Amino acid sequence: MRHGKKFNHLGRKKGHRRALLMNLSNALIRHKRINTTLAKAKALRTHIEPLITKCKSNTTHSRRVVFSYLQDKEAVTELFGPIAAKIGDRPGGYLRIIKTGFRRGDGADLAMIEFVDFNETYQKEKPAAGASKKTRRSRRGGATKTAAPAAAAPAPKASSEEE
Repeated sequence: MRHGKKFNHLGRKKGHRRALLMNLSNALIRHKRINTTLAKAKALRTHIEPLITKCKSNTTHSRRVVFSYLQDKEAVTELFGPIAAKIGDRPGGYLRIIKTGFRRGDGADLAMIEFVDFNETYQKEKPAAGASKKTRRSRRGGATKTAAPAAAAPAPKASSEEE
């Protein structure tokens, strides 16, 4: 029976699953992008996103809570340092999961999980401080309707001035 099964158990007991998610979290924090199975990537996202939210407030308590999940001083320092600086204004959605195909041996779905702010390929170009880029919006047929009467009005005036 599946009563009360709210998350993917990944075919492991609690201690093994916790160690797996801890190791995947440390690898993701260290490398900013890892390749794993889709199920593990989805489980990792639900495991690490609350920790990333905690790293926005750099207090001793939040550092100790995050350390209890990661058990790695370098990962905690990295998380509260450059990662927290980049995701400080983001309200959530810190990770991106991209499906990459199937594993050759058993056909498992593979995925790449990465930090959203650390991939420059998908980043929008921000304009320079002095230059502001204005986008012009127009609708179909909107410009021709307003331009035609304006162009027609001066024509009779010009003919009356010549006479």
